[in-house]
Amino acid sequence: MKLTIIGTGYVGLVTSACLSDTGNEVVGYDTDREKVAALRRGECPIYEPGLEELLRLNIAAGRLQFSTDAREAVQHGEVIFIAVGTPPKPDGAPDLSALYAVADDIATHVDTPKIVVIKSTVPVGTGDELEERINRRAPHRVNVVNVPEFLKEGTAVDDFLRPDRVVIGAEDAAAAAVLRELHEPFVRNQRPIYIMHRKAAEMTKYAANSYLAMRISFINHVAAVCDALGIDVNEVRTGMGSDTRIGFQFLYPGAGYGGSCFPKDVQALAFVSRRAGVPAELIDSVDRVNQRQREALFHKIVARFGESLAGRTFAVWGVAFKPKTDDIREAPAVVLIDKLLEAGAAIRAHDPQALDNLKRRYGNRISYHTSSYEALDSADALVVVTEWNEFRSPNFTEMQRRLKRPVIFDGRNLYSLEAMRNRRFEYYSIGRPPVTPAGEKDMARNDG
Repeated sequence: MKLTIIGTGYVGLVTSACLSDTGNEVVGYDTDREKVAALRRGECPIYEPGLEELLRLNIAAGRLQFSTDAREAVQHGEVIFIAVGTPPKPDGAPDLSALYAVADDIATHVDTPKIVVIKSTVPVGTGDELEERINRRAPHRVNVVNVPEFLKEGTAVDDFLRPDRVVIGAEDAAAAAVLRELHEPFVRNQRPIYIMHRKAAEMTKYAANSYLAMRISFINHVAAVCDALGIDVNEVRTGMGSDTRIGFQFLYPGAGYGGSCFPKDVQALAFVSRRAGVPAELIDSVDRVNQRQREALFHKIVARFGESLAGRTFAVWGVAFKPKTDDIREAPAVVLIDKLLEAGAAIRAHDPQALDNLKRRYGNRISYHTSSYEALDSADALVVVTEWNEFRSPNFTEMQRRLKRPVIFDGRNLYSLEAMRNRRFEYYSIGRPPVTPAGEKDMARNDG
């Protein structure tokens, strides 16, 4: 089948690569000429495991091409996927200007009846609006379908190739059948394809992401209470998650969630709720708890070193919002770095993939280190923010040698309290009692 994917971000590129890999003839469209030129050379602009290899394979096979010509792209595809960004406005409402611009391009250039698939995350009712907008101007009928994406950065290719389920929101049975056919190669493991009304599909995406975000905020709230009462949140989490009605997924306390989906989707669901006349207290609370949690590490640092951090240096391990990605959008590490710089501290940052994006944000305001151990040199403390695998079993002797003092702030609870005590680290984590060797804390506060 001939397909067009409009937008070459995470969702667009993964969709392009995976659909071309099953034999479809795919054209990826973007207005960014430099980006398209790089993609034609097989260069992937983002770090996502397996994606660059899949892109290069299908480009070489002639199944995947990239274009900056809107007319060519629109007229190529029997099915046109829209995968452009819908970032939040200040009130939480998604900015749909890019989506509308694409709709107008489709209406201008469409030469035969088409199916238009919205992959972008959009408010309930957007499919109705977009279908009416295009058909008001287009010479040929267009059916709009919503197929929400449930891709996790770091495992996006695998999520597309082996989904838990495929959701197709359509008002036209023939259009739904085409989308079912396109996705059937990915559900050979008996995973379901759900055909539902378009508005239900739009709501499903917001509801799913907001629920997962709610679980994270809930356990972070519990961790904050445990902090205040001297309880180990891991014991509480074990008691909770062992209940089969609850389980352990997304029930890990940490430095808060980030990325391009959870923050904006939670805010957008609150907006959709209020627009529908339904109070959004629960959803608003999820967002507020997360905003507070992203500052938890900073407050622990201030409690340990004092409010003025001038003359202090902190090593930061992990700046991407999660492992296996270079994405720093809404990353808890960015919130932490901003607060530390504001308090006068110096930052030595390390991340396996995200340093280039961090450099674009901070320039020469912080230092960047490709070696995790080098980042520790002469630092007053280490702050672990992202749980990359390489941070789980480091050389603690080497860490002690390089740090001014053996102090760790752990935003992901990677290390056991017993191990930190045995290795004589001063250790602060999330929702667990601190490990503070007797008599050392007060002395360290005044250590210059």
